[in-house]
Amino acid sequence: MIDDLPAGLRARHLADEDHLRVLAVLDTWWGGLKGEAGATERALLLPRLYFQHFTTTSFLVERGSGEVAAFLVGFLSQTEPETAYVHFVGVDPALHGQGVGSALYRAFFALARSHWRRYVHCITSPENTASRAFHTRLGFTASAVKPDYDGPGLDRVAFTIDLSAEPVAIP
Repeated sequence: MIDDLPAGLRARHLADEDHLRVLAVLDTWWGGLKGEAGATERALLLPRLYFQHFTTTSFLVERGSGEVAAFLVGFLSQTEPETAYVHFVGVDPALHGQGVGSALYRAFFALARSHWRRYVHCITSPENTASRAFHTRLGFTASAVKPDYDGPGLDRVAFTIDLSAEPVAIP
């Protein structure tokens, strides 16, 4: 499924039973970003429906022990036939810089292309500087901060990549 993961990691599609396992790592992996409000916000962004209805377009990476190492929740837009969307991605901080996030995105880009999608969109909070830098390195174009994008006080930065452009060398 994803051939270029570091040794000891394996990928598969998400399943309903992964929901609570993924929620359990969010606060630790995000280092408490934005405190208790941030923890609540992250949990609310990943309701069970993503683990039930977007399993074939989403991925989970596990260690040999079965421990969650990374995930990507994505889907194909029903409204915009040329678009796919990465809703939420997380990588265990112990694995940062080892190519796990890039491998997840390469797999999602391949899936999107196989469904004739040209664009991939995603968002992050302005405070998440690591995410902003990562997406820029992948070749995404960032918007200015969009105030109240996800509701009052929930500002976001939006990203877009054109998959039909010259292939981007993803680190």
